[in-house]
Amino acid sequence: MEIISNFGVLNSVALFAYLACVVVVGFVFSGRQKSGEDFFLAGRKMPWLPVAMSMYASVTSASTYLALPGKSYSENISMIVAGITSPLAAPLLAKFFYPAYRKAGVTTSYEFIGIRFGGHARLATSVLFVLARLGWLGIVLYAPSIALSVTTGWHVGTCICIFGVIATLYTVMGGLAAVVWTDVLQFIVLVSGAIFVLVSLAVCVPGGFAHIFEVAAQNGKFSVMGVNPAELNTGAFFTRMTIWSVALNMMLTMCQEYGADQVTVQRLISVKDDRGVTKAVIFNAATDFVMVSVLLLIGLGLYAFFGQETLSRPLPAGMSGDYVLPFYVRWYLPDGIAGLVVTAILAAAMSSADSGMNSIAAVLETDIFPVFRKRQISEQRKIVYARATTIVLGAVSICSAFLMSRLEDLLDGFSFVISLFNAPVFALFILGFAWKRATFTGWAAALLPTICATWFINTHTDVNWSWRYAVSFVTSLVLSVIFSYAANFRRRNRT
Repeated sequence: MEIISNFGVLNSVALFAYLACVVVVGFVFSGRQKSGEDFFLAGRKMPWLPVAMSMYASVTSASTYLALPGKSYSENISMIVAGITSPLAAPLLAKFFYPAYRKAGVTTSYEFIGIRFGGHARLATSVLFVLARLGWLGIVLYAPSIALSVTTGWHVGTCICIFGVIATLYTVMGGLAAVVWTDVLQFIVLVSGAIFVLVSLAVCVPGGFAHIFEVAAQNGKFSVMGVNPAELNTGAFFTRMTIWSVALNMMLTMCQEYGADQVTVQRLISVKDDRGVTKAVIFNAATDFVMVSVLLLIGLGLYAFFGQETLSRPLPAGMSGDYVLPFYVRWYLPDGIAGLVVTAILAAAMSSADSGMNSIAAVLETDIFPVFRKRQISEQRKIVYARATTIVLGAVSICSAFLMSRLEDLLDGFSFVISLFNAPVFALFILGFAWKRATFTGWAAALLPTICATWFINTHTDVNWSWRYAVSFVTSLVLSVIFSYAANFRRRNRT
């Protein structure tokens, strides 16, 4: 009863009704899986529209839901380019990546790497994926816990455990089918929540959108294009977020997340046909553009709103951008509406958590564990192992979230994880598609220097988060090319 009294009756009803719905979906799909392919790919028979919604919901975590408004509030709207790069990347993905995966009949994208470079490459990229996504899952669970803690007064640890346990429960029961259909519900909730907040800000800020844009312009929120030559000479240009750094970062990460990362690839492989894949990619790109714009506009609205001098409860001094939206929800939205918005943040988190756990389990059971098994196992046994693996992953994700609670900036933490592990993997995918002479030996030789350089840049320099993925990717790509040339040269000399 203390929880309800702290959060409000209507808010609590909205939140717990949503949690009940996602668990029910898990029960509905439980017991329908007859093989590992059913559990991980829903029999490759999913309609394209639910998959498209699931794609967006799984990649748009609560860290994104909070960080985008936070960035436009505290810095500028450079992240608008994220919504533009997704449509630009869509044709590339639909033409090159997914036809190759579907033709090969793979369950994971790393199976394709195995076909191109061999079993060692498949194992290495699978391990890097698991490491990256375990860190990402920690951020995914921690981000909404911030929001729920700020809005309700509950302890962050309690929120982490609630989210982790429920997401694990319905993922274990229903496999990918449950994940996709709960993501449809979560997609509707998170989009509706963002629209509610934007409308409320337009009403609460005197002058509406016109005044929001005026305040943003006066405070440099639209100053994202300029390049100062003096900054290039001193290196200061690389310490701030600009539209150029974000464009480069997002183009690479969009291609990686939607073209090579198992979280998204797994969904599109489950679609019935190639035409459906193309529709799903286009729908997701369009949704990206709209929602990035909405979330950034929310940040500008929050900046104008909290810039007023007559507020009954101003922002606490020193509050970071990631906390501004939850603070607004708690103190300035009416009971019931606040519950819907908190539920939207929760939906963004759980849609990413369930997708991450299911995809990691798929990679473990398809790419990693079979290497160490001495004999084949039955399809029913695969399902048992998959569910057991998902339970373990849920526990590990909760532990990871407690570790990630030390982060001061969610987007910065996210960029650290993906630049460290995902960028080198994407470099190998690009080499595999674009250069016949690329070798796994060359990429493997480049891996350790790339990880060390990325770690140093993340921990010992002031390079802005928006440059880090590109630096890691380019380092891995260039070194891989050099070492591949060297390996080919040695091979020719031996023959």
